[in-house]
Amino acid sequence: MSRFITVFDDTPKFSVRKREIHKLIKELSREFNFKIEMLDIFFIPSEEMIELNNHYLKHNYDTDILTFDYSVSKNLISGDIFISYKMAEENAKKYKVDFNNEIIRLIIHGILHIIGYDDKTPSEKRKMKRKENELTKKYSYFDILK
Repeated sequence: MSRFITVFDDTPKFSVRKREIHKLIKELSREFNFKIEMLDIFFIPSEEMIELNNHYLKHNYDTDILTFDYSVSKNLISGDIFISYKMAEENAKKYKVDFNNEIIRLIIHGILHIIGYDDKTPSEKRKMKRKENELTKKYSYFDILK
């Protein structure tokens, strides 16, 4: 079974510890009992996020995260997670949280989407947010940012 995880952060303005992200994903895979077929995580500038958001969702604005789930089953996941590092930084300031923890939260948020959590209705959003907060607190010891 392939554990193919790629993290892209090809910008001098933002850099992550890819090994730490791999460890976080490994912990999440244990917690939720899934294996990874393919997972790409992209840290991108706002301009690219706006283009993606516009192209795929017809929203002409920046957002903190977009997740694309290609999984055939929830036990063998495949997907792409795009994170706007600028929006993540702005959210960290806005909500007065550590930037590193905001990045952890976004990675967790993306994984939760891929394994079947949704946030379209208020009820789903509350359920997902509770799980996201619980996991962010649990895994806050990961040092993601360089």
